[in-house]
Amino acid sequence: MEFQHLAIPDVVLVKPKVFGDARGYFFESWEARKFAAAGLDVKFVQDNCSRSVRDTLRGLHYQIKQPQGKLVQVTAGEVFDVAVDIRKSSPSFGKWVGTILSGENKHQLWVPPGFAHGFCVLSESADFFYKCSDFYAPEHERTLRWDDPALGIAWPLKGTPLLSAKDQQGKLLIDADHFP
Repeated sequence: MEFQHLAIPDVVLVKPKVFGDARGYFFESWEARKFAAAGLDVKFVQDNCSRSVRDTLRGLHYQIKQPQGKLVQVTAGEVFDVAVDIRKSSPSFGKWVGTILSGENKHQLWVPPGFAHGFCVLSESADFFYKCSDFYAPEHERTLRWDDPALGIAWPLKGTPLLSAKDQQGKLLIDADHFP
């Protein structure tokens, strides 16, 4: 596995070694010792899966209490995945990083606690899988506006995204709850 720190160093792109032949492929998606050696000594407590159609945008989500670190990946299809630093004490507060995750490239993204997370679907559909470092707590869930001009996220959308009612009600960064 290769661990690549992105422009916000706490966000890590994980590139597994993929072994393929005429029968298909195999890769290790999680190995605690390798992740710990890369500085990601994380205990996961919950796995989640979603399927979304083209132009769906999910996010930008976070939990203000019981913050979740997420190891995210796409098992089929392609998404543009985004992490936004919402830690007030961080030099990268309000900055974002994004990358393409796909069933083809098999990359994963570590989104640590203290970040809002979201993605938009670029393929006909996408199957999204992620491991969480804390349990889902809907009473603590918050949503940032996906199109907040202060964030300036360059979503590769061709039109208006498909949003849930919750995501339509997201707050601007200036009005949102932040981490210290």
